[in-house]
Amino acid sequence: MILELLFSTLYIAHNSDTITNQSHNIDEVVVVSTSNIQGGKRSVKGKTASIDEHLQQLSGVSLIRRGSYAWEPSVNNMQTERVSTTIDGMKIFYACTDKMDPVTSYVESGNLQSISLNSGLFGNPQSTGNIGGSLDLKLQKAGFGKKTLQLSANAGYETNGNVRVAGVDAALSRHSFYTNFGAYWRDADNYKAGGKEVLYSQFTKVNLFGNVGFRLKEKNIVEGTLIYDKATDVGYPALNMDVSKAEAFITSLSYRRLFGGDFLTSWETKAYYNHITHIMDDTTRPDVEIHMDMPGESWTAGLYSLLVAGNSVHDAQLNYDLYYNRLFADMTMYPGGAAPMYMVTWPDVGTLNTGLAFSDRITLSGKHALRLSAKIAFQTQKLNNEEGYKAQKVFFPKMTDEYRQTTGRVALGYSFTPKDWLLSVGAGWGSRAPTVTEAYGYYLNNTFDQFDYIGNPALKNESAVELNASAKFSGIKRLSLQIDANAFFFSNYIIGHFENRLSAMTIGAKGVKVYGNLSDARIINTNFTAKWQILKELELNGSLGYALGTDDNGDNLPLVSPFSYAANVAYAKGGARVQFDVKGNARQTNYAAKYGETETPEYVVLGLSGSYNFSLRKALLTVRAGVENLLDKRYSAFSDWCDIPQKGRNFYLNLAWSL
Repeated sequence: MILELLFSTLYIAHNSDTITNQSHNIDEVVVVSTSNIQGGKRSVKGKTASIDEHLQQLSGVSLIRRGSYAWEPSVNNMQTERVSTTIDGMKIFYACTDKMDPVTSYVESGNLQSISLNSGLFGNPQSTGNIGGSLDLKLQKAGFGKKTLQLSANAGYETNGNVRVAGVDAALSRHSFYTNFGAYWRDADNYKAGGKEVLYSQFTKVNLFGNVGFRLKEKNIVEGTLIYDKATDVGYPALNMDVSKAEAFITSLSYRRLFGGDFLTSWETKAYYNHITHIMDDTTRPDVEIHMDMPGESWTAGLYSLLVAGNSVHDAQLNYDLYYNRLFADMTMYPGGAAPMYMVTWPDVGTLNTGLAFSDRITLSGKHALRLSAKIAFQTQKLNNEEGYKAQKVFFPKMTDEYRQTTGRVALGYSFTPKDWLLSVGAGWGSRAPTVTEAYGYYLNNTFDQFDYIGNPALKNESAVELNASAKFSGIKRLSLQIDANAFFFSNYIIGHFENRLSAMTIGAKGVKVYGNLSDARIINTNFTAKWQILKELELNGSLGYALGTDDNGDNLPLVSPFSYAANVAYAKGGARVQFDVKGNARQTNYAAKYGETETPEYVVLGLSGSYNFSLRKALLTVRAGVENLLDKRYSAFSDWCDIPQKGRNFYLNLAWSL
């Protein structure tokens, strides 16, 4: 039997008719809205903070920056390929071959209630291939209740980059009906780092959303969601191209039956559809030797059916999910004075995936508990574009236009809670199929190491064993300490391998890499956190983190965090709050030179923020102000693509009004 670590449990329930009242094993949660979620971390900027800034509150998450917009989440030092990201359980796939549009970029703070993180193989029921972990972005819904009408507006300004943010939303709640809807807008110019302008770091984004719910009978509920998100003129200083348009249409319809029995709690079935369009553009770049158009599209239709049951002993979930996704991308090059050249980079790959997941938290006694989780998924992939298929077949003559894979995960954890302690140990095993890029990508340029990449349809499924442990001590008044550690031992680890028999297509590229399997690899993560309530009004928080990743030859893996630290001290009294922050990384000595990574120096960054709440009759006004990177430090973190510098000194002012 395989063990899985049971970390902390957070109880999340913003409305018993809108989200099932159940305990869920979540490592961390970021609260985005001001709803009545208990616990969780919050951004000092409130709802004017970007999704990326909310994600930064999660200690298990680092963010890969290619510009000032749409950062790629990395969980346990593993990127998109090994992380499952869903929006309210819906599968969504990015449409950019360069990962310039992670799933998290297609929502907005005004439409989110919270972001939950499951570390490692203990993913949420809809997650698939989540070796590193899973993120679920939970949408804000008004829920059924008393006759209430809520209105809110948010506005913000930041000096560095001339960032403007504005948003409005409204919510109407009745016993048998609710709706909430809104619109958010963000616009930014180029930012500065250490007094120097970082070109091509501008962006504009608009997000519209709406949710509606009907109570057909007392325990029969229908809910619908619609999101439209569009970003334009998005600059990426770490890449050779920018984005003229990134557009998403996301919709869902669900039916839920609530039960009043002693064991069954709810049964929800949701159908959803989303379409992503992403167009890369280099027309604004000077001295472009060959102009290129690089559009990409992603279509996903799916459903899941989740049965939840529980009593004093069991907290169980049984989930069936199915989705069909199509990914297509191509490239047209326009050499001066010559005919255009055309190439398919994603050969219209259709992926049909279906899976069955089960989890149960078993309370053995007041101090002992077990957590079981398992999932099996079956997948079929079909290459629908003949031109792209034939191009790939030149390198792999034995390949076919259809592939089938089976993946799964299984985990079991044990927790023990003696007086003043929470102790957990566990392990798990999981596997994932190669991504479309890893299996079928065709001459995709990677600016990180300056190589062109070609997919390999003969790749084996990657798998990993996870071992982990956690200890939390709260036996000293007003002080709690926690240490977490996990280790992932990979088989058939997928990464690019240099192929000297092939020539690069991109001007300036160093050569060609083809994705292949390493026999083994390992990633180890440790994290220590402390919270000290010095006085009723004064609180100190701190964290330390260290990670190490190596391949089968003992060489370092890329994009693995060096020693990191963060701390903040906050004073709050009445409606006022003041907070001082410090964060930093040590020098990255274990960088992956073999894989094109360069060393990043150490840095320390300071920040200061404050907020105050005003009551104006029935309305609440919150003013937030602060300064980030107080000393205007010019620096790059390990996860900054091609070492692009982060923002320099930045003053901000945010206003939030609610009625």
